[in-house]
Amino acid sequence: MKPSLLTARLEDLTPSQVRALQRRLAGSVREEQTPEGALVVAGLDVSYEAERGHTCAAAVLWNSASHTVIETATATIATRRPYVPGLLAWRELPAVLAAFRELTRRPDLVIVDGHGRAHPRRCGLACLVGLALDLPTVGCAKSILVGEFSGLAEERGARAPLVDRGEVIAMALRTRTGVRPIYVSVGHRITLELACRQVLAASRFRIPEPLRAAHTAVTRLRGGGIHGA
Repeated sequence: MKPSLLTARLEDLTPSQVRALQRRLAGSVREEQTPEGALVVAGLDVSYEAERGHTCAAAVLWNSASHTVIETATATIATRRPYVPGLLAWRELPAVLAAFRELTRRPDLVIVDGHGRAHPRRCGLACLVGLALDLPTVGCAKSILVGEFSGLAEERGARAPLVDRGEVIAMALRTRTGVRPIYVSVGHRITLELACRQVLAASRFRIPEPLRAAHTAVTRLRGGGIHGA
């Protein structure tokens, strides 16, 4: 699915139409076994420049062998949709895809700062990104949107299923001993088990390194007051 096919209609849709489209797109998300040990991992993060009405996004390529950032791209666009609970992905997607398009190479794996399947309609930002790019994509969120978990051990690598209405939608994953977990979910073209292993392999602190680098880049972009289209 090309990004233009996913984003071209966004401005014309009402919230109820967006919710219906999310439900339909959720059926297109695939869970499949992909090669382990992705060499080049993209991290995608978003921030808002409220004063100017802009959405800022950063896409960072991280080399998992050398543990270094090999490329950074950013984009700033006008914020065209208001904040609606559960529909944040539609507000952020255009900026995320604009930043990704500035990269000079495609990664093996994409990690998105946001939810994938761990969404009321099972189609959060990571699912939309994965469908748009047709790449293995993982959602990695710092808080829970929906679902509950229990019994998570304190050591690094500990996991506990995040369950909503009887369905496992994500994993609470401890990426560092004694710190709060993150919530890993399928975005597209990856299994939940492999998504957890890939995120853990990319993590030295609580947040995976590609997302830490993307957060730094987008914070710098927002702070610079860069004007967008």
